[in-house]
Amino acid sequence: MGGGPRPHACRGPTVSVPDSAEGASPRRTSPAPAPAADPRGGSGKRYLALTAMLCAVSMTFIDQTIVSIASPEVARELDLGRGSIQWVINGYILALAASFALGGRWADVFGSKRMVLIGILGFAGSSALCGLTPTGSLAGTWIVGFRVLQGVSAAIMIPAALAVVVASFPIRERGRALAIFFGVSGGLTAVGPIAGGYLTQWTWRAIFWVNIPIAVLAIVLTLLAHIDLRGRRARIDVRGALLVAVGMALSVLGLEQANSWGWDDLRTWACIIGGLVVLAVFVLVELRTRVPLIKVRIFRDRAFSIDNGVLFFSMMAFVPVFFFASVYSQVSLGFGASSAGLYLLVFFGGFAPAAQIGGRILDSRGARPAMIAGGALGTLGFALWATRVTELDLGAQWWAIVLAGAGIGLLLGPASTDAVNRSIDASYGEVTGISQTLRNYGSSLGLAVLGSVLGNVFADRLTISFEALGIPADEAARLASAAATQAGGGTGAGGASAAPAALQTGIEAAVATDFALATQAVLWGMAIALAVSCILALFHPGGRVTEERTAEAAAPATG
Repeated sequence: MGGGPRPHACRGPTVSVPDSAEGASPRRTSPAPAPAADPRGGSGKRYLALTAMLCAVSMTFIDQTIVSIASPEVARELDLGRGSIQWVINGYILALAASFALGGRWADVFGSKRMVLIGILGFAGSSALCGLTPTGSLAGTWIVGFRVLQGVSAAIMIPAALAVVVASFPIRERGRALAIFFGVSGGLTAVGPIAGGYLTQWTWRAIFWVNIPIAVLAIVLTLLAHIDLRGRRARIDVRGALLVAVGMALSVLGLEQANSWGWDDLRTWACIIGGLVVLAVFVLVELRTRVPLIKVRIFRDRAFSIDNGVLFFSMMAFVPVFFFASVYSQVSLGFGASSAGLYLLVFFGGFAPAAQIGGRILDSRGARPAMIAGGALGTLGFALWATRVTELDLGAQWWAIVLAGAGIGLLLGPASTDAVNRSIDASYGEVTGISQTLRNYGSSLGLAVLGSVLGNVFADRLTISFEALGIPADEAARLASAAATQAGGGTGAGGASAAPAALQTGIEAAVATDFALATQAVLWGMAIALAVSCILALFHPGGRVTEERTAEAAAPATG
């Protein structure tokens, strides 16, 4: 993998040789530690570690949707304006995006187990403080600040937790293990709307406090698992960490604010382009840094690059679908917040079993077949869902929703696992940090672009419908814009309530129908993103990574 000896040319916790110790470098010449030190241990020990990590990250996956559901109630009680409540959501996303790469590196240097525990404590502590937000002038600053701390804690925890799962299982079993990890954690995302709907009936503060008992259980399980993944002495590239944080934060900020500022606003493009320029500088700096934050040369491996490309485009559909489908179920189908979560569970009716099948395909045949099949099935599922979404009947849609979920379920685990297996010249924490950064960036791009599509199509269609009801053109445009803004924020379509009472029935019908048409455009966009993932997967070199191949690639050059 390049000339010259490297003291840590391979991953810190390696699975290059089946019986090697996880904490050892593949070039180590001293005798291996006793088998008891192997964090993989027996099957029970491995699955206890998997359960502990699932419990830890479950807080972050539930948080993706639960806060959005409760945000109207948060805004009312704390008297927060639209800008402030938006930052309750965006502050978390920005901190998460900016910190993933550094979180992965910290897992390598300080140890994955240690960083998981720090991440759990930080996430639970900041959650508790979010729930204790005082009313008054300090409220906005308080809750946004601790939401940012939540995001940083999640960025510390997730790469480290993934590194623990990867290191706990040999390559031949890793696909199945990560299929369980992604299947269960992905399914937990649908718990957010359900839990948020019920908890906010008591108090919105409970959506944050619910993380505390989960954190306690995660800490107990992590300690019981006796995970032995120590860090390795290495410098941390502070310059690279600052550059990637600024670049990711700026570009994601531009994407997040595009719907508020507008795509024609100078601030939107200044943030997006400025962030991308900083990220380009980051790549150039890393290529010239002896101990970089990220070994960007690993993208020269075609399989690794395609794995991450597949993840990037599939995330443009996977994470945004929770938001758009939840709002659609409320605005067009008339569901309540808790029932919206049940609507999302239909998606996981396909996702969860397909994730297990994808893991088995990876273990037996490699990632390429699963990614191609998943991309094709996901494209078909989202396209069929788009053709059925205007029927305003779950009975006409559920089978297409299941297909869409199955497509993403097939490809998500294999793409993520194959990326780790093939990145010989990088550590587990570093690689999971890279993959999570790209996944987060893809989901942010999907939310921004598809959110704009939703708002524009909805406003245009609604204006036409209002004019057909006899509302003057200027008033129709104003009402449509207000309805599009509120519906896009997940708070219904109350912007049309100012219209004359005699028109309310027609307006409500128009809102439901036209929002379904806007959602249809979004689903077509998701089908296109999955089609791109499928096309990329066709260029994957294929093959199954084995521990023998990993050992061979990691071995020092001789002669």
